[in-house]
Amino acid sequence: MRGDAASHNAGALVTNSPFSESAVCEYGDDDHAIDRPHEACGIFGIHAPGMDVSRITYFGLYALQHRGQESAGIVTTDGDGELSDRRDVGLVNQVFTERDLRALKGFAAIGHTRYSTTGSNRIENVQPIMAQSDLGPFAIGHNGNLTNTIVLRDRLISEGETFQTTSDTEVIARMLASAPGADYAQKLRRIMPKLRGAYSLVILTPTSLIAVRDPFGVRPLSLGQREEHWVVASESCAFSPVGARFVREVNPGEIVVIEGAGAEGLRSFTGQRSLRTASCLFEYIYFARPDSVLSGRSLYLARQRMGAELAKEYDVPADLVIGVPESATPAAAGYANARGLPYADGLIKNRYIQRTFIQPDQHMRAMGVQMKFNAVDAVLEGKRVIMIDDSIVRGTTVKPLVKLLRDAGAVEVHLGISSPPFAWPCYLGLDVAKRDELIAARLPDADSVAREVGADSLHYLSLDGLTRAIDLPSASFCTGCFTGSYPMPVQMEMADKLALEPAGAKPDQPEPVGGLAR
Repeated sequence: MRGDAASHNAGALVTNSPFSESAVCEYGDDDHAIDRPHEACGIFGIHAPGMDVSRITYFGLYALQHRGQESAGIVTTDGDGELSDRRDVGLVNQVFTERDLRALKGFAAIGHTRYSTTGSNRIENVQPIMAQSDLGPFAIGHNGNLTNTIVLRDRLISEGETFQTTSDTEVIARMLASAPGADYAQKLRRIMPKLRGAYSLVILTPTSLIAVRDPFGVRPLSLGQREEHWVVASESCAFSPVGARFVREVNPGEIVVIEGAGAEGLRSFTGQRSLRTASCLFEYIYFARPDSVLSGRSLYLARQRMGAELAKEYDVPADLVIGVPESATPAAAGYANARGLPYADGLIKNRYIQRTFIQPDQHMRAMGVQMKFNAVDAVLEGKRVIMIDDSIVRGTTVKPLVKLLRDAGAVEVHLGISSPPFAWPCYLGLDVAKRDELIAARLPDADSVAREVGADSLHYLSLDGLTRAIDLPSASFCTGCFTGSYPMPVQMEMADKLALEPAGAKPDQPEPVGGLAR
């Protein structure tokens, strides 16, 4: 293996050596000033002989940057039996230089951009993770979260394995490396029934690109084509920037092996039979980019319909509708249109404040939301305002936003939330607060939440209204964060996550309190 990787004995995990520890991520996610669930990862892969696959992967990851901002990596193969890689902490455009991309030669590549949850943002946890099996070297990138990580990890340790990371992705890598099978599809079939939770995977071998999705289909994964060459990405929004077109989603439980171009270059296997789907509702509400398509639905239009459904349920008198930029903009537009109310940009987001390497002083850090949003006095003064947001987690963002609107002259501030109350932790790939920190779990009803955040009224979109807006049966989704009913057994809490960390060790940068995710 080449690049930043150092070779080890067969069966051993390969980790990077000369990482730059000076690279840091945007401070805004570190202090959780913006109170949102955080996604876990974006994954990308391409098999395209004759093309600049590392550069294509770079731009694919750039389009998926919203899914994770802590680290990034690319691994390539040129078919000579070795893999080359570059991985580091930081944003995509901070990790890779022109020199890096020129050095990553090959006909196939995978990439990963990460938000850490199972396994902190340590250097060794940066993906794709590289490993050795009896079939040779491979690299793996993972979006999701295993709920039985501790059990699997303890079992592997009892069998003599030693771990170099605190990520559940290494558990998958080591299981795959040691599984019996004449090829990787056979190996994956052996381990998939043992994996509990959510996982969408891209795997690179010296000769093939492999895409895998768990049998519940919790996290998205799509196939596209650039000319006749195959591309894989977490979201379809990554295809257009690299000149590819969306073909279809990887099916729940499916293994896709790509070794050539066109239909004859792709083989599909059933890795594990899917008995039911449980797609994450927050992909539709917030995480995935609005220009992506999931389950054949335009997310932009689905979010507009969420606003329209909210308008049916919440018709408080008002003069003006605004949205919290930018994730709530489609829902706010849909709400305003359904009620015949004017829509305006009452809040302006500073898009670049989160990209700074310069840490704010304590006074500026305390300002939090005020550093990221400005209220437009001329729009808000003297108005009864309905502010639409996609979710409330702790309430730590919406409360100062309500104050911003009042300080700008709004005489009433009403909150419309285009999702149901977020009252339970997620164990399947989102990083959110523990249950006793969730405002909808702490307080008995929407009126209590409104009082705490300083709003005149508040209404959450019902679960029925949400699924009507998406236009898919409610049984096809995971509703755990809204109902406490999960599609599979879940048992991991923060203590389990911390159990993976070395005693007394500290992550490379402050780590948010939360549930588990990839």
